[in-house]
Amino acid sequence: MELLVQLVASQILRITCYLIAITFISVFVNIINQQFFYRRNEPPVVFHWFPIVGSTVRYGMDPYKFFFECREKYGDIFTFILLGKKTTVYLGIEGNEFILNGKLKDVNAEEVYGKLTTPVFGSDVVYDCPNSKLMEQKKFVKFGLSQDALEAYVPLIEQEVEQYIKTSTRFKGTSGTIDLGATMAEITIFTAGRTLQGDEVRAKLTSEFADLYHDLDLGFSPINFMLPWAPLPHNRKRDAAHARMREIYLDIINERRQKVATGTNQGHQAKDMIWHLMDCVYRDGTPIPDKEIAHMMITLLMAGQHSSSAISCWILLRLASEPAMTEKLYAEQINALGSSSGSLPPLTYSDLEKLPLLAYTIKETLRIHSSIHTLMRKVKNPLPVPGTNYVVPTTHTLLSSPGVTARDDRYFRNAMTWDPHRWESSVEDQVDETDTVDYGYGAVSKGTRSPYLPFGAGRHRCIGEKFAYMNLAVIVATLVREFKFYNPEDRVGVPETDYSSLFSRPVQPATVRWERRHE
Repeated sequence: MELLVQLVASQILRITCYLIAITFISVFVNIINQQFFYRRNEPPVVFHWFPIVGSTVRYGMDPYKFFFECREKYGDIFTFILLGKKTTVYLGIEGNEFILNGKLKDVNAEEVYGKLTTPVFGSDVVYDCPNSKLMEQKKFVKFGLSQDALEAYVPLIEQEVEQYIKTSTRFKGTSGTIDLGATMAEITIFTAGRTLQGDEVRAKLTSEFADLYHDLDLGFSPINFMLPWAPLPHNRKRDAAHARMREIYLDIINERRQKVATGTNQGHQAKDMIWHLMDCVYRDGTPIPDKEIAHMMITLLMAGQHSSSAISCWILLRLASEPAMTEKLYAEQINALGSSSGSLPPLTYSDLEKLPLLAYTIKETLRIHSSIHTLMRKVKNPLPVPGTNYVVPTTHTLLSSPGVTARDDRYFRNAMTWDPHRWESSVEDQVDETDTVDYGYGAVSKGTRSPYLPFGAGRHRCIGEKFAYMNLAVIVATLVREFKFYNPEDRVGVPETDYSSLFSRPVQPATVRWERRHE
């Protein structure tokens, strides 16, 4: 027995030595390759010790810190290794223009994001269909967010927030402390459910639907960029949640079609997205199949929820760190909307135009705290970079980070200082809205030469930005009417940013103290 133990120990020691030797050799070869065998017509590669891993850890811990440090050393254009993949970064407004307004034949988003999003959103939508079809789908959704629809949504959003304040145990009493992560996730999913999704979906936003949303959200785990098909527990939950959520939407659509067929429909004039999509027809004359409508509704629910939840969280954290700004927002409503008695009427869409400081507060928070720090495209053809001798090969992925320009002192004075008043000067908000392009879903501003791109740019620019601004404005305005916000006594400023998931958010728990304005 003693001899057997010695033999096993000897084998383990031998294997360990082999692994150390292999690791040492691979590191040595990797360094030699970086120092002596780089291609002069390609962007410089960020130095890294280990192949495959490359700069993945540095990038994942704090993307913006990584980008700024690399820019200091290599300039605006450089390549780093991300999980074994050569990823070329082009920072600044020229980089945003080069990547986000790249031609469809040269850069491709579907090949980067499709394997991640398709199991979550479903087949035949977004990145699981030809780009021409995606542009039609974006057109359908864009025209569903009509001016009439947005105007109708304002009172519904206000009602949802007021109802939440009245019924949630989080706001019990005259003061308290809340976890904003959980609170704003609930509020934003309720407001989206009441407006975009329709009454039937809003009625289903119970514990079951919340659990389905949570399980489906697991599909956005970063590991799924590489292993979306792996039989991991979070992927099994993702697939089961998608099947159940699709079934819920199909039941709603079938019930509505039956009501229309029998003449018993009483709600066809409701301005929700399901009714709108049921009436839409592709260019070839084909109505949108019910399965695709269900998948598009899942997409709307999932895609907008992260950003709205995270940004509303950041807004309240910023207001809690500077209570005087909360009082300015409240005073703005009193001065612009209040009656002679000082009471505030229900909000309307036109009221939002009378509250510029509220708009600046949202805009400034989006500038610093955009939830998406990275936009990537697959290179389809060798791409010469104008003004340089670089050519980006088809083996690379391109990466744009509009958040870098938004945090750059060259474009915004004291860029990392949160200051809504900066937007009172138009100098920092110059976007040429006359320079437009139509990718198939209506004319939109190219906008890539603006340092402020919280909703992206190009053919994949978010089409829900008007709804997002409106939704955030009504939520924040309603909360400011009811509460004052303060930091917990043990915190100065705002929490750090958590970059561990695909959508950055405040490090949890993100708490604030609140006090009611009125008994």
